[in-house]
Amino acid sequence: MPTGWEKVINTEETKTTNPNKPPEQTPTNNSSDKTTEINRMEMFVPEEPQKSLDNLIIPSTVKNRIDTALNRIKYHDILYDQWNLKSIDPRGKRTAINLFGLPGTGKTFCAEAIAHFLDKKIIKVNYAEIESKYVGETPKNITAAFAKAKETDSVLFFDEADSILGKRLTNVTQSSDHGVNISRSVMLLQLDKFDGVVIFATNLAKNYDGAFVRRILAHIEFELPDKECRIKLWEYLLPKEVPTTEDLNLEWLANESEELAGGDILNVVIAAASRAVMREGEAQKVSPFDLAEEIKFVREAKTKIGSPHYDTNRQKAKIKETIIESDNLPQEVRGRDSGTEFYPYDKAISEIDKFEENSSEVNNI
Repeated sequence: MPTGWEKVINTEETKTTNPNKPPEQTPTNNSSDKTTEINRMEMFVPEEPQKSLDNLIIPSTVKNRIDTALNRIKYHDILYDQWNLKSIDPRGKRTAINLFGLPGTGKTFCAEAIAHFLDKKIIKVNYAEIESKYVGETPKNITAAFAKAKETDSVLFFDEADSILGKRLTNVTQSSDHGVNISRSVMLLQLDKFDGVVIFATNLAKNYDGAFVRRILAHIEFELPDKECRIKLWEYLLPKEVPTTEDLNLEWLANESEELAGGDILNVVIAAASRAVMREGEAQKVSPFDLAEEIKFVREAKTKIGSPHYDTNRQKAKIKETIIESDNLPQEVRGRDSGTEFYPYDKAISEIDKFEENSSEVNNI
């Protein structure tokens, strides 16, 4: 017998023959499942909202849409009891709001501000937290998120919701596809049963499954800020403690930052301050030049990064195509009687075919 085994065996015998130690209890399936469910719910932590609707800077059209959606909650008793909307909407306590639009326009800020307005905590969920590589786990995580929100009376916020509310797959070829469809179905069921407030936010609302679109009370598009909003954004996002030169003008900044979102302006302020802080003395101030330079860099990034330089479909849409038969081409272009090895028309067609062939090979790399 190899050395060292005696100690292991003696230890095991002590464990099994100790009369003072009660026998170990084997957990039942029910208790194990309950523990797992609790562990899943602990993934989702309610937070105190730090944002307020008073600080949400958005165009008036967007604000009106938000106010209308919140009126259902604020005046629920009048709408559903006195005005009897419950007769046509028995599940009237559930309020689902979809915030969609370009990045940086205030969707996440708004979700937190709505929770603050309702005096509730907020549970923030993104797809990475609930998605699992194990088949069958993702639906359980979705259920746990709703259970936690119900238990704590919190607003449930799904960021990047297109990943969760996407279209169900019709051509199911593997188990992962089947798992995606099950997850979508579980989300539908949980949304139908939930009596609280659910907020979705996305930059890709076109990817939503139609079944989810129907179940959402309000779809609110977040637009790029107009000039009035941009002035307020600069005033809000440029802290008074940041030293600036005297020639800095908010209206000029609003004009310079046209078509930038609030998130873009935030990045500009941070970058411009980081540029100024490395200088010394009186030069250690944020100037219009600093801000103009960073605005330029943001614009370049939005153009060059995340956007194709050449959108083939868009370019094709701008071209009006006219088909002319070769026999209708002028003689000098058609060149059928030139006696050369390649006629001009045939050569042009050959070059076009070669270009398309090469382009296809590049796209397939």
